[in-house]
Amino acid sequence: MADTLAALRSLMASHTPPLDALVVPSEDYHQSEYVSARDKRRAFVSGFTGSAGLALVTKNEALLWTDGRYFLQAEQQLSDEWKLMRMGEDPSVELWISTTLPEASAIGIDFWCISAETAQKWKSLFAKKQQSLVPTTRNLVDEVWKDQPQAEINPVHVHPLKFSGRSVSDKLKDLRDNLKKEKARGIIVTSLDEVVWLYNVRGSDVSYSPVVHAFAVVTTKLAFFYVDERKLSSEVKSYMEENKIIVKDYSAVSSDVALLASNQLTSAKDLQSNDASETEVSSHKIWVDPRCCYSLYSLLRPDQILLQPSPLALPKSLKNPVEMEGLKNAHIRDGAAVVQYFAWLDKQMKEIYGASGYFKESEAQNSKNHSGDAKLTEVSVSDKLEEFRASKEHFRGLSFPTISSVGPNGAIIHYGPQAKTCAELDPNSMYLCDSGAQYLDGTTDITRTVHFGKPSEHEKRCYTAVLKGHIALGNARFPNGTTGHALDVLARVPLWSYGLDYRHGTGHGIGSYLNVHEGPHSITFRPGLSVPLQASMTVTDEPGYYEDGKFGIRLENVLIIKEAETQFNYANKGYLEFEHITWAPYQTKLIDVSLLLPEEIKWVNSYHMKCRDILAPYLNESDKAWLNQATEPIAA
Repeated sequence: MADTLAALRSLMASHTPPLDALVVPSEDYHQSEYVSARDKRRAFVSGFTGSAGLALVTKNEALLWTDGRYFLQAEQQLSDEWKLMRMGEDPSVELWISTTLPEASAIGIDFWCISAETAQKWKSLFAKKQQSLVPTTRNLVDEVWKDQPQAEINPVHVHPLKFSGRSVSDKLKDLRDNLKKEKARGIIVTSLDEVVWLYNVRGSDVSYSPVVHAFAVVTTKLAFFYVDERKLSSEVKSYMEENKIIVKDYSAVSSDVALLASNQLTSAKDLQSNDASETEVSSHKIWVDPRCCYSLYSLLRPDQILLQPSPLALPKSLKNPVEMEGLKNAHIRDGAAVVQYFAWLDKQMKEIYGASGYFKESEAQNSKNHSGDAKLTEVSVSDKLEEFRASKEHFRGLSFPTISSVGPNGAIIHYGPQAKTCAELDPNSMYLCDSGAQYLDGTTDITRTVHFGKPSEHEKRCYTAVLKGHIALGNARFPNGTTGHALDVLARVPLWSYGLDYRHGTGHGIGSYLNVHEGPHSITFRPGLSVPLQASMTVTDEPGYYEDGKFGIRLENVLIIKEAETQFNYANKGYLEFEHITWAPYQTKLIDVSLLLPEEIKWVNSYHMKCRDILAPYLNESDKAWLNQATEPIAA
């Protein structure tokens, strides 16, 4: 790590102009949350592998900013050369730079890896001390990363109408209607999930997310797809041609955006006929999402930029009937896999460790009941869960690395177990498992927390408080126009009553065979980050509690938002409610039933009966018997 920092500082000193600081973001050229191995520059530089964070290297300091999900992980992974900066507690990176670095400092960054919105905000702040945000002439991390993974050539696949539910032509028509409404003649699409959703294609360029490294530019007449053409089969090329999508090399996006800016972007056919395709459009505005990389944004004149959220984000989040049906079916198959997993794990914990198991309460002696080297680790059991999922129809892989965490590791909110260093399962400790899968008809995300021995009364109270918040949010009814921020408190109140809380948001959208984290909506304690919830959106319900060095608890279901039938309709707003589509039991021995209200007991029992009915056709007799026992009614 010291060699890497020294090499970077040498390049910073020799850069023109010399750099006082270098910013290394987590994001790729598309501002993605999850990036390919080649784009994990911040992880390479800092050693911190969480999905969110930012590294800053100065002449004599190295700092890493990350959010509350990763505080513990960062503390463990950062070397002594690094200082952890806690988002929400310490000054933001831009504030730290503007107040700590001297006047006229040059702060370098790869303009492909920072959004237009962030770059503009930083430049404005830095100008107060004559500091400047400088585009590096090349990515300096790439220069020092000698064994940087090569870009992969993964095939692009057409996502058929039976799964997508809407044709490309319909989506393009709606997009162009939005362009005309805003008097814009074109849009630059940089978010990977928006590009593949618009063109009904999928790929595997980023682990766990079925996206393709590509850009799109759409005008009132033309549609372009910028991609490494080696990824396209003859079938996909024909599909593009049939849908009047012009395929160009990935690297051509910069020159084409410049042509778009000067109103000269045409197709080869237009050039042959000397027909400039866009000249009749009176508007000169070009739509750019604030998350667009600053490198492309900078090619446009300020007066021609329409800077506002992409018109693709909202329709992508509003699932059409085909997508909704697919998501429900995917979650049923996924729920069956989760039940198979916990039934298997219950048996293994009893056989190998002498645990009392999923249903009974007594402390295990933590000794094996038979000879041999059999043992269960956080990684080996998560691999087994993947096996169960892989047997299901339409399975295409996991939707994120499984968070399989025992005891103290459960308190690391986004813990990532590694085969060589992960913990062995402990029958006397809590076990948190947050996992999900990609199926052709939907994306899943579920968390359950269990104990195979005798949980303490404190652990039960904490689990029950989390469950109460989970139930309260899932049962909410609210008027149209309500944001997730307004609802977030519902999941926290039971924890607050004990003086407890958690450092992450409570819900995020889910893609349709797309990203497991999808906006533009969310359920969060952070104000200003959420758009109103609407019918046909999906969102997770995942409160938690984490006791550093001891255990973690999280419960998560995916919900769909639908119209509610209410007795009244104040101000004719219309009301909404949630419907659960995740099916797997909550461990009843972790529930302190005395803390539940009668209506909460009724809800748990009703949900468990639905689990039985819905999952039974997908289980063998042994797993069905286990599920029946796991869903026995509870009573005060």
